[in-house]
Amino acid sequence: MSIPSNFAISYILLAAAACAAAVGNQNWSPATATWYGSPEGDGSDGGACGYGSLVDVKPFRARVGAVSPVLFKGGEGCGACYKVRCLDRSICSRRAVTVIITDECPGGYCSGGRTHFDLSGAAFGRMAASGNGGKLRNRGEIPVIFRRTPCKYPGKNIAFHVNEGSTNYWLSLLVEFEGGDGDVGSMHIREANSNQWLEMTHIWGATWCIIAGPLQGPFSVKLTTLSSGKSLSARDVIPRNWAPKATYTSRLNFNN
Repeated sequence: MSIPSNFAISYILLAAAACAAAVGNQNWSPATATWYGSPEGDGSDGGACGYGSLVDVKPFRARVGAVSPVLFKGGEGCGACYKVRCLDRSICSRRAVTVIITDECPGGYCSGGRTHFDLSGAAFGRMAASGNGGKLRNRGEIPVIFRRTPCKYPGKNIAFHVNEGSTNYWLSLLVEFEGGDGDVGSMHIREANSNQWLEMTHIWGATWCIIAGPLQGPFSVKLTTLSSGKSLSARDVIPRNWAPKATYTSRLNFNN
């Protein structure tokens, strides 16, 4: 029988501690984490959620993360926010880092039904105690605990980006800066002078579309979150003379 290395023993002990912590506090659950990109980088490279260049700037910048399919949920997990904390007190801070899901990691550490976070180098390093960011990143994969946390975008309201290629017969919207739950479970639009809400279809990432028409703006948009089923309606948020690749900001958000 082979004898486990000191690293393997430490890993097993930390994993056990993660499970114990999760049992002691039902809001926390065990997972594993790695990092990508440059060591101090913000990890920004677009991502499977479709946020594009938004991940390059605040409030996303350096807070982005990819998750395994268990949490990505085929894209419906896009925009959800999590607190992630490392448990090795010899190198880690007791402070959790808050990350926004912007991407999926489907293979490697993220495969096989595992719950895994692949964080930006900056976000991963923030879990370390002062001066230990480099040492923590050198560990590679580490056990962590995580929990959902409300998304907060100070000064931002929910916005809708009209995707390129949209027409009066095929309208595609990307949801941005959704506070609170952060995730979208269903989405409807209502045309001008109509009382009927038309259901949109989730196609990928944080993008929804509807095939109908000719559709007539202005459009009101209703969001229902995946996690708690809360709803919000933004009246006439997309104007009559809307244009593809334009972004229209509402006056509302879930945590306002």
